[in-house]
Amino acid sequence: MKKFLTLLFIGFAFTFASGQNMRYDTIRYARNYYAKRVAIFKSGPVKKGRIIFLGNSITEFGNWQKLLNDSTIINRGIAADNTFGVLDRLDDVITRQPSKLFIKIGINDISQNIPTAIIVKNIFEIVERVNAKSPETKIYVHSILPTNDNVKNEYPDAFNKNDQINFVNQQLKQKANENKFTYIDLNKVLSDKDGKLDGKYAKPDGLHLNEIGYQTWVKLLKTKKCF
Repeated sequence: MKKFLTLLFIGFAFTFASGQNMRYDTIRYARNYYAKRVAIFKSGPVKKGRIIFLGNSITEFGNWQKLLNDSTIINRGIAADNTFGVLDRLDDVITRQPSKLFIKIGINDISQNIPTAIIVKNIFEIVERVNAKSPETKIYVHSILPTNDNVKNEYPDAFNKNDQINFVNQQLKQKANENKFTYIDLNKVLSDKDGKLDGKYAKPDGLHLNEIGYQTWVKLLKTKKCF
């Protein structure tokens, strides 16, 4: 029995130590929807040099062509996607050699309890692959937005996770220059005094943005001279 417990402990230790090699995308949300969106992307024409927004539902639900008055902008958001999903479909983006790439990803990883170190590593890998294969692309990485308390009703997995969100954002901000991307801190303009997603910019679910939220986002991008 003692030997069995020792082996069990070693097994747990090995799993923990090798966690960065595990494939957490096996718990990716909405697999069928992901496959449907990817198929649509692949069926479209390859137009190079465009602006691409890449991410999850917060990206997908943004009407970027209207918000930025540019009918050529490409939306590569997939609701419920995580960093593993973006890595798996990144070639679709790289093939298009975008002039600018706006990345907004990570809240679903947080909701799935994927370790923060792995989330940061994946985002850096996304950037590294784009820099290597599309060197003329200007890359912008957005902060992961916090949630507010309403999120526990519709998306309980994302509730009370703002500490993890803040850690990932801190790493992205600190290492932006060495990883050759521009960090966009959305939280400064969309958070309330308690560091939660401000209700005036959010839908009632406490996670997604309303129209005012998207308009404020675009205003920040223009202030940062991204457009």
